[in-house]
Amino acid sequence: MGSYRICLCFTRKFRVTEAVPPEDVKEAFQKYKGNGSYMTAEQLHRFLVEVQGEKEGAVDAEAILQQILQRRRHITKLARQEITLEDFHHYLFSTDLNSPIGNKVHQDMTAPLSHYFIYTGHNSYLSGNQLTSDCSDVPIIKALKKGVRVIELDIWPNSSKNDVHVLHGRTVTTPVELIRCLKSIKEHAFSASPYPVVITLEDHLTPDLQAKVAQMLSQTFGEMIFSPESDLEEFPSPEELKHRVIISTKPPKEYLEAQALKDKQNGSPERKDAEEDDIWGKEPSSITAAEEDDDEKSVDELSDTSTNDKDENEINSKIHEAPEYRKLIAIHAGKPKGGIEAALKIELGKVRRLSLSEQALEKAAESHGTDVVRFTQSNILRVYPKGTRFNSSNFKPHIGWLHGAQMVAFNMQGHGRSLWLMQGMFRGNGGCGYVKKPDILMTTGQDKSVFDPTVELPVQKTLKVKVYTGDGWHLDFKQTHFDLYSPPDFYTRIGIAGAPADEVMKKTKKKEDKWTPVWDEEFTFPLTMPEVALLRIEVHEYDMSEKDDFAGQTCLPVSELRTGIRAVALCDRKGEKLEHCRLLIRIEIS
Repeated sequence: MGSYRICLCFTRKFRVTEAVPPEDVKEAFQKYKGNGSYMTAEQLHRFLVEVQGEKEGAVDAEAILQQILQRRRHITKLARQEITLEDFHHYLFSTDLNSPIGNKVHQDMTAPLSHYFIYTGHNSYLSGNQLTSDCSDVPIIKALKKGVRVIELDIWPNSSKNDVHVLHGRTVTTPVELIRCLKSIKEHAFSASPYPVVITLEDHLTPDLQAKVAQMLSQTFGEMIFSPESDLEEFPSPEELKHRVIISTKPPKEYLEAQALKDKQNGSPERKDAEEDDIWGKEPSSITAAEEDDDEKSVDELSDTSTNDKDENEINSKIHEAPEYRKLIAIHAGKPKGGIEAALKIELGKVRRLSLSEQALEKAAESHGTDVVRFTQSNILRVYPKGTRFNSSNFKPHIGWLHGAQMVAFNMQGHGRSLWLMQGMFRGNGGCGYVKKPDILMTTGQDKSVFDPTVELPVQKTLKVKVYTGDGWHLDFKQTHFDLYSPPDFYTRIGIAGAPADEVMKKTKKKEDKWTPVWDEEFTFPLTMPEVALLRIEVHEYDMSEKDDFAGQTCLPVSELRTGIRAVALCDRKGEKLEHCRLLIRIEIS
């Protein structure tokens, strides 16, 4: 029983009711239990195969029944190997026993790295905003524990020019020693996934310090470093590179050439004050680079870079290349001279990594969309947030994924709906940090044509989601968290993020004064590209006078969804799982 005081004189009392089985659950129990009062393991097995879509030989109903009984009954009552309706409902509403997606790696991991979307961080060492926050190994550790596979480090000389620090250059971020970051990467690299970790280095060092970095890398990682004897003609597979560390940066000469071009530009871009983002973040479909001014990097990447005031001989005279440093670079980065056409040129017998800002990719997609897709079939494309995202916000990741970009680099310490989408994509394939790209992005036609992201495809599948009920808020939040005077008025927003034709958000009716709301509403989503679609779920509490309160969210890859009645765990704004909050839904795919 909960009490809410009104005007100091009156008290309203509300009972927190226990979640009851929806009618569909009752009907399923009645159907599969047969003539008895309880459900046996054999009957549960039938339900799991026929309703939940489990494969005949891949489900152990006996073991599941034992788990249910152990949770629901005292050990002395385990003699009866059958379950009641309440036990059955408890099982269906358990997020660990009845999740909507699996937790094991199930995709082919033997294709080249370029065939996968890879969980990628941007400025992985920053603990907060891009201008004044501390640099630390703590955000790196957190990212690795969540399955992030690409860690970015900006490396600069220290004030004495005799050691290497990690920091965001030309800002007041406090530095952290490179060696500390490397040791933390080694310790935590494979805590969440055995598949390779890529360290992308934004190198601002002199050749002598590059040699020092090579020594640090070799001493820290030893045989873990993947160091091919010659330039790669094709990327190895994640399976081949299990428990290996890969270094990716511009080779020393290419770095100095690029730096020379930057030096001749007039100053750094003007920094405008970042607007205060909505606490939830804008809807990803409304976030476009056109809303904000171009940053310096975007212009660089799309402009012609064939002119250089520094003579080639002058550049070469500065290079005393550290061979031990170059030897450790397995994935070469950098852009050829000549603008976006040259940058996307496919070189026979050679693969590389190209980096574009979110704006540069959007501009390239307008006129070279299929060239980007073709490039990413064998090479790696990294897309990073524009320089004006000082508050560590992120962009809509599908702009990269729909063009085959493997490394859509995100500020993992950021917030908002775009980050929720990123987390949702990499819940797939067991959360290992590598998700196989759809075949449509890797296929070349007989006329050498490739997928065109601007062409709307016919509907391939239809997803139906029925939202039954929710529970757990009274355990995870204070009684007055949502409303001082009454229980919350919850509603659910549900929709799709993915191809432009598939994107939509819908919502249930609000349920007033209910800690355990029952909606019982069904939604239908036709999908043209189910392979990249994400099911978005958010719960909010209606507030008549102010902005609606956030009550949990999750994103799930549609291609991974298991059909049937499922329990969906909700997360907080940062993507951390709430302990008790969950929804009971039914999933159908046709």
